[in-house]
This record gives sequence, structure tokens and C-alpha cells, in this order.
Amino acid sequence: MSRWNRYWMSTLVVVLAVAFAFYLHTTNAVSLKRASLPQGAEEIATARGLSPDDVEAALKTYVPSGKRDEYIMFASGGHSGQVLVIGVPSMRLLKVIAVFTPEPWQGYGYGSVESKKVLAEGNPPNGDKLTWGDTHHPALSETNGEYDGQYLFINDKANARIAVIDLRDFETKQIVKTPNMVSDHGGTFVTPNTEYIIEGSQYATPIPYEKYAPLDKYKEVYRGLITFHKFDRKKGRIDESQSFQIELPPYWQDLCDAGKKVSEGWVFCNSFNTEMATGGLGEGKPPFEAGASQRDMDYLHVINLKKAEAVVRAGKTRTVNGMRIIPLKTAISEGILYFVPESKSPHGVDVAPKGDLLVISGKLDTHVTVFNFDKMMNAIKNSDFEGKDPYGVPIINYKSALEAQVEIGLGPLHTQFDNEGNAYTSVFIESTIAKWKLGGAYNSGKDVWTLTQKLPIQYNVGHVSCTEGDTVSPGGKYCVSLNKWAIDRFNPVGPLHPQNFQLIDISGPKMKILYDMPIGIGEPHYVQMIRADKLHPWSVYPKVGFDPGTMLEDPNAAMPGGERIERKGNTVEVWMTAIRSHFNPEHISVKEGDKVMIHLTNIERANDATHGFAIDGYNVSLSVEPGESTTAEFVADKPGVYPFYCTEFCSALHLEMAGYLFVEPKK
Repeated sequence: MSRWNRYWMSTLVVVLAVAFAFYLHTTNAVSLKRASLPQGAEEIATARGLSPDDVEAALKTYVPSGKRDEYIMFASGGHSGQVLVIGVPSMRLLKVIAVFTPEPWQGYGYGSVESKKVLAEGNPPNGDKLTWGDTHHPALSETNGEYDGQYLFINDKANARIAVIDLRDFETKQIVKTPNMVSDHGGTFVTPNTEYIIEGSQYATPIPYEKYAPLDKYKEVYRGLITFHKFDRKKGRIDESQSFQIELPPYWQDLCDAGKKVSEGWVFCNSFNTEMATGGLGEGKPPFEAGASQRDMDYLHVINLKKAEAVVRAGKTRTVNGMRIIPLKTAISEGILYFVPESKSPHGVDVAPKGDLLVISGKLDTHVTVFNFDKMMNAIKNSDFEGKDPYGVPIINYKSALEAQVEIGLGPLHTQFDNEGNAYTSVFIESTIAKWKLGGAYNSGKDVWTLTQKLPIQYNVGHVSCTEGDTVSPGGKYCVSLNKWAIDRFNPVGPLHPQNFQLIDISGPKMKILYDMPIGIGEPHYVQMIRADKLHPWSVYPKVGFDPGTMLEDPNAAMPGGERIERKGNTVEVWMTAIRSHFNPEHISVKEGDKVMIHLTNIERANDATHGFAIDGYNVSLSVEPGESTTAEFVADKPGVYPFYCTEFCSALHLEMAGYLFVEPKK
């Protein structure tokens, strides 16, 4: 059958399938056999036991070969330390971006000088070499509160690190180890124009955490922190010289969100363990889970970022490990920090699209609580406080800040929004997604605040994310439920079950589950979804000899005709090119103990002309995309003969794209 005939046959099948699904929907047909089906479709559906809803879901998620997804989802890779790139609605895994963990396919951390340097930036100052991370909250760069598709940021909860990913080539460019913090959870979140990347500490420690202090000094010595990493968009890098931290009481800070529109310039962070419990299970003391859940309320941190910047400029800070810190007393006296009581054990604080409302979810509550930003500001202006916390932080009157409460079920966590005045909240304990209506300006001024639907999911949902649902212009159409377990959804693969992303259709009056996607790489914690047409990644690098580390031409790039090998003392430098189907040079001779530097350039310009470079026995693996120049560096400490080869099946003569490294033993 010709390509043209196949095309029309495929089109006909899809059209008939759509017509069939519409027929079933409108006639409420119960049996597929009773419907008028295209030839062959009835047999397939019957044999597989597919219902009309199954057929409809399949049609809504099917993206034909060669077609592209409407949205791109960036998901944290959990304990893998990486970022997952997934197409929506197909739910196809498109790429794993190497971030905090070495990754051999991309040559990340395996011989490449550039990637080794990036990974080394994230090592703590004590000399430890970190080889894993716990990625949690990806954040896309924003312009005027909307995703702009330029950069992606991700945090490492286990080690308090922030990574910068350039979305021109989907590669990690910088890892920053945050001074004075050893763990985080409330990161990464960006201000509306990506001036700052916000990172809140998780568990209180002394400042800095390297300073020892026993738990009986918890209230006096232990503290929380929030870091504002200054982002230089022109350089595409965090500028730690312009970053700063605010000292906080020793409550456990959790997720944050930046104000937008009317609330721009303010930042909001949840906290728990305002009881300042110190645990001690096994020592006859209450465990953390009981001690940190005694009070009916915890504290929402309300932070005036503009005033904090002014205090930093005025030099009213102290410096620890090179980082400027606004002391807690200064944050209080300068009107930077306030608290609002919030539901106990809160996890999500989510600013509504207009920036006027804040939705709070407490894991041990049945309600979402909605605070009004203007009411908060009036309370601060009028000193309408309930009192102060033990450290002197003013506590805004709860009732004065309250706008509404909506009962949605036990264990609400996180909330996203659509473009029709609806909110979607994940409910952990009940394993549901709750859809409810916002009141006021979101629904023609009506005082709605009504639960409209609860959708069961499988199981133990954490975050929920909707298409651009945390920006000033939510997209609607899809949400994704990020479920912690998938006990009986897929083929058994042993006691460690995959996590589960469930794609939900929110385009109609009722939510519908469309697709289950198993994630077997770690606990993906959070995602953000951006319209695919906002991303403009390169297919090849702009010029031959381009360095992804600097995003500029590489002065050491090897060019055709310039291939050579030079010895300088005990260092051997190789300028090598790669083109289908050979390396030049193909023979490299060194002596045992020599330092070897291979400058490798892929001189091809075709989109599918990626080459790899691996040296057998030397733990060297590189990925060299079209136009890229990279450098591998290692010590030839093992005498012998070691083949090197291209790791990408690049041509019919791929296996012939090889060479030899000769390491002459010492005499």
C-alpha cells in the first residue's frame, strides 16, 4: 500500500472512530455490538473489552505517529535527581533531563569537563561529592506572571540545592548549593518576572547547619530560613552575590508561592510544627508525628519582599558563609514578616490568578481556607493582630484575613485553577480531586464557593497540576493527578510499585480520567505544564563548535583540517572531529599516568546526527549533538589497548565508527 493510501486509510479510521464515539455518547449505547461500527473496530473493541468511555478517552489522548503534543509537562524525577519531560495529552516520556545525578546517555558526569564542573558546583563546602538528589518542585521562568519557556528551575530537597536548566537545549547549566541550609522543600518558586527563585528550608537547624547544637537548645539556637536567589536572565545564572536570606523561627517551613498582580512583591510560605516539637520516639518522648500536630493552627508566613530588598540594600544584614541574612529581629522590626493562623499541618499555599486570593490546604482538615490579600493588607495597616508568636512576629487576625472556607474532603493538599473560575484541589486521604467554584470576581461577583465534583483517583494523590494552572492566565483543558502509588493499576513488578500520573479531562462540566501513566524512576513530586508553542528549543546548536556550557563558540573546538594530537609535558591534548561514520584521529597513543584531554566536535548539521563517544574501560561517555563541542578529561592510569566507539547508532557503518586508545606502560 502506498504512503498516500495509508494516509487516507488512517484518516478514515480516525474519522469513523470519532463518529462512533460521538454516536455512543449521544445515544447512551450500552453495548458496543448494538452500535454501528467501522469494519474491524467492533471486533477490536469487543475483544479488548473496551467501553464507550474507554474509546472516548483513547481518542482524546491518541497522538498519531509524527504528530506533536499540545502541552509539555516538566516533572520532578524524585529520588532519581532528574527532570522528566512528558507530552500531554499523549503522556509520552520525551526526555529525562540530567540534573543532580550523573547520566551516561547524555554524558553527564562521565568524562565531560563541562558536566563534571556543573555537578561539582553543587557539592557542599566540606568536600563531599553528592551523587544523587531528591527533585521536588520544578518552576518555569515567568514574564508578567506567565510562563515564557526560557528556563526551568528545580530544587533538591535532600541537599538544599537549586539547578538552572536552559530550555534552548534542555540541559542543566548551573547547580547552586545554598549556604546555611541543609534541606529544603519550599522550592523552587519564581517571582512574576523571575527576579528571584524562592527556596524555603524544611527542617530547622542552627545557622549555619554545620554548627552543632543539642535539641535542648532548639528554641534558642535552631532557626528556619528562606532564600531569595537572584536570577540574572541575561547570563542565565543565579547570582549569589545579589541573593539573600531571611531568618525565620524554628518552625518547619514548607511550600511557598509568590504574589502576582495585586499581591506582587509579597511572598507566602506555609509552615508546620509551630509546636516546636523535637521528637524522641524510643526515648519515652512523643514522636514528631504527634508532637507536631497538637495545635489546631499553624502559621502562614507573609513576607514583604520589597521591604526585604530595601533592608538588604541598607546593609542591615549579617553574613554567614558568604550569604547575607536578614536577622529575625530585623525582619520583625522592619515590617518584613507577619503570620496568619492557618489549618494545622498545611501543605499548599496557592495564589489565585488575579493575585487577590490565597488558598490554604491543611492535611488534617476537611476544608480549603481562602484568605483575601486586601484584607490582610488592611489588617497590617490597622495593626489588627491577634498577638505575637514567641519570637515577636505579629499574628494577623484570622477572621480579618478570611474570605471563605469550602468543605471538600479529608486531607486537602494543593490547588490549581482554570480559566472559568474553578479550582482543583488534591485530597490525599480520600484519594480524590475536588473541583470547586471560586466566588467574587471569578464568577460574576457571586458568592459561590461551592464544591461541584469529587473525582476518585488511584491512590494517595500529592500534587495536582493543571495546564498553566498557577499563572495569571490558566489554560484549562487538562489536569494531572500525581499519585504516590499505583497498587493494582499495572502489571506487577515486585514490592516497589510504580508511581502514577493520571491525566484528567477538565474541558467539560465533569472531570474525567483519560490515562494512567506509570512512573518507575522515583517519586515524582510536582509538575508544571506549558503550551508547547511557548517552547523554542534548538534542533541543532547554532554553529559548529558550540559550547553548551557557555552557550558560546568554544575556543578549543576541533574543526575539519585542524585535527591533531599534541603533547605538553605529561598532558596529551587531542582535537578530534566526529562525522558519519568516523572519528578523526582514530588512534591516540599516550603513556601511563598522562592526563588526556579530548576536544571533540560534532561537525554535522542534520537534526538526527547525534554522536556518542565512549572509551571502553575508562568510564568515559559523551553525547555530542550536532554542532556541539565538548571536552573529555581523564588520567590514563591503566596501561593497555582500549577501543573507543560511537554510542549512537548513527549510520549503516555505525560499528565502524571507532578507534583505539593506546596506553603505553611505564618502563
